[in-house]
Amino acid sequence: MWGVPDARLPAAYAATGRRAVRVTLVAAAGFYPFRYGFDRPVAATYALFTVVALGGLSTIPGTGRQRAAFMARLLPVCWALVAVGTCLSVRTWSAVLGMLVVGFTLAFSAVGGPRPAGAAPGLHLLYILPSFPPYDPGSLGDRLLGTTTGVALFVAAEALLFPEPAPLSYRERAARAALVAERCAARLAAAPGALAGPDLRAAQGASQALRSLSVPEAERPAGPGVRERALTHTGLALRTLLGRLAQLPSGRGDGTAADVTAVLRAVAGLAAATAACLRAGTSPAPRQEELIAARARLSAVSEGPPAVDAGAGAGAGADAGVRLPPAVLRCHAAVLEVADAALATGAAADLAVRGRHPSVRLPPGRFWYATIRAPMLWWHRALGHAGRRSVFFQNAVRMALALTAVRFVAGVDTLPHGFWAMLATLTLTRTTLGETWSTIRLALAGTLAGALVSAGVLILVGADTAVYAVLLPVWMLCAFTVGPVRGVGWAQGLFTVLVALVFAQLAQPTWRLAEVRMLDVLVGSAIGAVFGVLAWPRGAHDELRRAAAELLRRAAEIVVATSASVAGGTTPAAPPGVPGHRSLQRAVVLAESAYAQVQSEPAPLGGKGRGAEPRAVDWQATLIAGHHTLWGSARLLEPPLTALSPAAAESARLLGERVAGRMLLVSAALDPGDDTPATTGPLIDPDLAGSTDEPPGAPRRYYATVAWLNSLMTDLTRIAHGTAPHTPDENAPTQQAEPAAGRRAPGTATSP
Repeated sequence: MWGVPDARLPAAYAATGRRAVRVTLVAAAGFYPFRYGFDRPVAATYALFTVVALGGLSTIPGTGRQRAAFMARLLPVCWALVAVGTCLSVRTWSAVLGMLVVGFTLAFSAVGGPRPAGAAPGLHLLYILPSFPPYDPGSLGDRLLGTTTGVALFVAAEALLFPEPAPLSYRERAARAALVAERCAARLAAAPGALAGPDLRAAQGASQALRSLSVPEAERPAGPGVRERALTHTGLALRTLLGRLAQLPSGRGDGTAADVTAVLRAVAGLAAATAACLRAGTSPAPRQEELIAARARLSAVSEGPPAVDAGAGAGAGADAGVRLPPAVLRCHAAVLEVADAALATGAAADLAVRGRHPSVRLPPGRFWYATIRAPMLWWHRALGHAGRRSVFFQNAVRMALALTAVRFVAGVDTLPHGFWAMLATLTLTRTTLGETWSTIRLALAGTLAGALVSAGVLILVGADTAVYAVLLPVWMLCAFTVGPVRGVGWAQGLFTVLVALVFAQLAQPTWRLAEVRMLDVLVGSAIGAVFGVLAWPRGAHDELRRAAAELLRRAAEIVVATSASVAGGTTPAAPPGVPGHRSLQRAVVLAESAYAQVQSEPAPLGGKGRGAEPRAVDWQATLIAGHHTLWGSARLLEPPLTALSPAAAESARLLGERVAGRMLLVSAALDPGDDTPATTGPLIDPDLAGSTDEPPGAPRRYYATVAWLNSLMTDLTRIAHGTAPHTPDENAPTQQAEPAAGRRAPGTATSP
């Protein structure tokens, strides 16, 4: 016997095959009973297209159980879309206005995170389908029945069929990073000196595991709620803590070593408690109080009381009348930075676990969202993106206008099966002109091939409905397995035949159905291409440069103002967050959203454009620089503030102005204007602290300011190294998180 060759299905086909089996089984279970058992073709149509919308058009990330839970919550939204589409289809003008509002709202819902973004295309289809004639309010019951059946069956299939192993959650990643921080802090407390190679590599690996590009899309805490925001804050604080532990200087001083060691041991304890909080929900409050007390003792020692108390004991730092050496003060400032990052980590983790009822004291100003209810947080997220500089806003406007135009053309010209044209616009429009044009060419070629096959099948089979009923599930399984892997051309061709097989069972079949499908795809793709030309044709590439440059400009303003306030010992007239800090926070939000979309877009055509190429810049360092500016400013301006000596004040102001100046230079390199002069000197000062004389007798707050400014210079150095054209990106291996065939922007659809 020859035997059977031991061949395994490629991983890409295996993944799409499992999804195709779910879609096919559920679509058949909903379509055939209604069509042939109960003779309710309307319910059959909506049951089938609901499954196609949620299973084929939507790309909701996560495991089957996660997708099932999310889709169950979407059922009321599906009802509303079908009902509103049915009611507004009575007139062309009402259907067009409804498409504009609903199209924008669904596309803009991508601000809520990857799951709303992935579901938006499918929800679009559930509104598009009933928004076309015939206007038949009497069939609304059957439409809702079919929709409900499709959602219920697909939820059950996602939850029960082909269970998938759950990926490592972000909470578990954060817990593991906290344990790495605990080990690093414990080693530093036990043996003065810098971390060794294995510890540095472990810290770097744990930090890398928390980057968004290293985390599966479904596990990224991207939502606007308190827990999601706090979990994002936890990851950022942990990355900061690991970085500061890795850069901690070794000099401690004989009289204060015990206080430094106590802080590091308390940091280790709080890091371990943070990991336990993330895993088991235990409160880190006792460890937080321990670190707060140790930090206060070290801060008092660093400040140096003006006089010696003769009755004081001989403990650590008892020689308070002696000014500590600058090297020791620099070490104290760095250790206090570590303590601050650890406190932020513990508070954020507790907030991520307990929501609006944390068990720990929250640092003032950082967790503004802790007591705000979910509707207001959603409103805050939407308001932050309600402007033409937000890529979410741009995508929503582009998609809403394109769908509205197609609906208007279909209504005025009575385009047969006009919803196919809208489906083509929905699936073929991309965020860049080059990608849209490439997609349309492949889609038209695939649709033409599918139309020819469909016409041949319709001519040969004729009105024999049983043949179409047998072919439909087989073809559906093939279409949803092969199409996503082979690309948009194959997907459109296979889906064209699939549509013909469905409608041949709903009405008298004719070969002209394939002709109509070809015409609809041509109209829909042409309108999508027009709006791709008119509305932000370069996608997020230019927007990312502008957002990053604006972030650095806002950060430069805060750096200058904070340095001046520390020097003069004055608190700003406005509290932290108003108005400059709020502007920087919004700049960070816009830069983060643009950065997320750039990861799903190809490079600009020809590699041309103003400023540094997006792929050649460490944009993560830009975002971290914004967060470091916010955190450091809030910490340095905590009362009580006392004026520095004239020499220290002048040095702090000068250092702040130099860092701000370098921020502006890097900002200009990222997004130069038409009249921006070329920079001949280096963008980064190689030795910021050494460029000014160290003032004698400077207090701890001065050294804390210098430590903050030095950390910002580290971020700027990483940014500046990528601002020259053709510079390789150190993060290039992690940026290819999505295969070229599967790239899409938040809120856009892959081809069915």
